[in-house]
Amino acid sequence: MSERYDAGMATRRAVLGDAHVNRAEAAKTPFDEPFQTFITEGAWGSVWSRPHFTKRERSIVTLALLAGMGNFDEVAMHVRATANTGATKEDLIEAMLHVAVYCGVPKANHAIKIIKQTYAEMEGA
Repeated sequence: MSERYDAGMATRRAVLGDAHVNRAEAAKTPFDEPFQTFITEGAWGSVWSRPHFTKRERSIVTLALLAGMGNFDEVAMHVRATANTGATKEDLIEAMLHVAVYCGVPKANHAIKIIKQTYAEMEGA
């Protein structure tokens, strides 16, 4: 694998945690292996590994973008990642307020529902 892949895998593990990445790697097949390599090198090795934003800031931006675009399938995963990135509940509600203003209340409302449910699961409620 490439240096970018190695850097991406290290960042991916730091953000999502070993358990999540190990599950994803175990579920990888020859069909989706090119895609997994692409996101590890591209998303994690190129963007998430850049030095300007902190992992906390990237978490906030990522969750706002996911919600704003209506890509809700990955919201819970990135909320769980906040345990590793330092983004707080306060950070996320502020981000969702921006989503509501700039992308629409229904998108923010749906993301907030997922965020609340994910935090409740994380806290064992």
